[in-house]
Amino acid sequence: MVAVRKPTLRQQALNIPNLLTYGRVVIIPAVLALMAFDSRRNAFFAALLFSVASITDALDGWVARRFNQGSVLGKLLDPLADKLLVLGALLVLIDLGRVPMWVVLVILSREMIVTSLRSVAASEGLVIEARDLGKKKTAFQMVGLIALILHYPYQMEPVPEPFDFRAIGLVLIYISVFYSVVSAWDYFAGFVRAIRGSGGSGGSDLGG
Repeated sequence: MVAVRKPTLRQQALNIPNLLTYGRVVIIPAVLALMAFDSRRNAFFAALLFSVASITDALDGWVARRFNQGSVLGKLLDPLADKLLVLGALLVLIDLGRVPMWVVLVILSREMIVTSLRSVAASEGLVIEARDLGKKKTAFQMVGLIALILHYPYQMEPVPEPFDFRAIGLVLIYISVFYSVVSAWDYFAGFVRAIRGSGGSGGSDLGG
């Protein structure tokens, strides 16, 4: 029987999913800078870069699963890059007056709760995987943020009235806030069930 050689830390750090994550991290300052120096042109390019970063988020996960290139480093960097991208954009949007502060507080609180639950679950040998509620939250959140970053009305043929991207973005963000709250409760309820089921001894899987 031939033993499968485990990739070195260097090989893991330079695999395709992690390279995509590094690229997303590099894009973040450019997105925030374009947003901070607000204009119709800068808003367009900021939304374009934000969209690219969002695509790399989905792509790196697909590549990791498809080619079995998941790594401990990737599990750390990927969610960190996502949070930096989303929370950075939300903070600038507060400064620009495009999103209410309470929305950001709800989203931030949700991320803190879920991250804490994941940490406690990991210490007990449990795993909280992403479920449909969390995926819906992310989808509405990302598309809503892109619309809020675009902000300005755009005339798009053949529709006679210009698209009010700020209004569209707010609706989508409010929907994502709803899913943020519901998915946080879902994480918590699943966490409690798994802890009770395992008797605190670990070793069970937990959907989240």
